Amino acid sequence: MPRPAATLDDIVKAAMEGVVKRTSAAITKTIADMVAARLEAEIKKGLGKAGRGRAAAGRSARPRAELTRWLADRRARRVPTFVIEQTGLKTKKAIVAKYGENAGFEKGKPAPKAK
Repeated sequence: MPRPAATLDDIVKAAMEGVVKRTSAAITKTIADMVAARLEAEIKKGLGKAGRGRAAAGRSARPRAELTRWLADRRARRVPTFVIEQTGLKTKKAIVAKYGENAGFEKGKPAPKAK
């Protein structure tokens, strides 16, 4: 009994099978090497920390310094502890009401006169 003639698809599949196996292994190794190099670079830079967003990744936080002088103006965001200790008031609104806008406080000095 004669063998059925091979179709073009069968011939192409047989020829390409070995080539695809070799190239897929090489591609996989190359991608793994690239990922490993990128991760090492990010860890060295300190960008690989979990929980940081893309916008915060390049920004460094300003180092915390102890406040020694504070001005009760509109831009003030929080009241330092030494001002709370001097005045007994916890909110900026209460401090401005008692001492006036732009009242200056310095650590180690008495509180300014109330208005």
